[in-house]
Amino acid sequence: MNYRQDRYGNNLSILGYGCMRFSRTGGKIDIDKAEQEIMAAFRGGVNYYDTAYVYSGSEAALGEILERNRIRGQVAIATKLPHYLIKTADSMEKYFREQLRRLRTDYVDYYLMHMLTDVKTWERLKGLGIVEWLEQKKKSGEIRQAGFSYHGNADMFCRLVDAYDWDFCQIQYNYMDENTQAGRRGLQYAAAKGLPVIIMEPLRGGKLVNNLPKEARALFENYPVKRSPAEWAFRWLWNQAEVTCVLSGMNSTEMVEQNVETASAGDLGELGPDEEEMLRKVVQAINAGMKVGCTGCGYCMPCPRNVDIPGTFASYNRRYSEGKGAAFMEHFMCTALRGTSAAAANCIECGKCEQHCPQHIEIRKELKNARRQLEGPAYKIGRKIVSLFRLY
Repeated sequence: MNYRQDRYGNNLSILGYGCMRFSRTGGKIDIDKAEQEIMAAFRGGVNYYDTAYVYSGSEAALGEILERNRIRGQVAIATKLPHYLIKTADSMEKYFREQLRRLRTDYVDYYLMHMLTDVKTWERLKGLGIVEWLEQKKKSGEIRQAGFSYHGNADMFCRLVDAYDWDFCQIQYNYMDENTQAGRRGLQYAAAKGLPVIIMEPLRGGKLVNNLPKEARALFENYPVKRSPAEWAFRWLWNQAEVTCVLSGMNSTEMVEQNVETASAGDLGELGPDEEEMLRKVVQAINAGMKVGCTGCGYCMPCPRNVDIPGTFASYNRRYSEGKGAAFMEHFMCTALRGTSAAAANCIECGKCEQHCPQHIEIRKELKNARRQLEGPAYKIGRKIVSLFRLY
């Protein structure tokens, strides 16, 4: 296993265990199966285990497995505060105590604000005393390091990086999201500030393995160096010095063993210009059916009405490459779960964006098309619920 260091010089395995997708039987986590998989990862050198309060049963399962095998002190636990459920200062402590109980521990190594959406949300939490609470927890040793996870565009991500003296952060990033979500720009910005970056969705929920078009598969199969699509995706990430740890939601011992083997070989400087060009062609093959030729350059931003134009087009294209469900969830997380909506519906057709688009996209027209596909009744109901319950 290869390792990289966090902000304080601790070694983290470059492969982390994402505990959201444990196998279930009858709706309950199969604890014995999960134990076999986690212990296979542990024996392979994985020392970073990521869970969250809202991952049903996950914290409790992880805590039980670590206690059963007496390895709590040999691994790092990362879990997340459901800040969107917090209404008072006391509720921070309530949720944290519940997490410690579930995890059967008296401290958390890496504690994240779960899916922090924007600076406005962070300011609300500051008003409730989150900064003082975190500092007290760090001083007592109950929280070793504080960070945040994020879905959204690079501009807001960079603003959040600057909003507090974070110890680390977590973003969605893969070779398909190089210029969307926080993207390479966000990754490099955080790393330049000294923040270790944890990567989620390296395979886009398995889509970069299971749903590849035949043209993309052919590129992998015909390349002189033989690697699986998953291995290519991981190695692309580990080839970047700014990436600290890549999470994988492993739910079979075979998958664990394969990923551990890859993480034991993958490191910096592996991929040269030829490999990078091959992966660019894979991206082109995946995007062949996309509706809008947006490269995510961001020249159209900022929008005076706060529309996330590149993010909307990324979700719109995803609708045709990965299906309605994946597109809807990405668009909802990146536009609706915010203090200020970034929806396509905000567009007033001022046309300022089109003046700066190097691809000469008819942005106003395409935003209307995207809105019809992504912001139907389900989106509006979801946004209303978020507003009513103040989940942002």
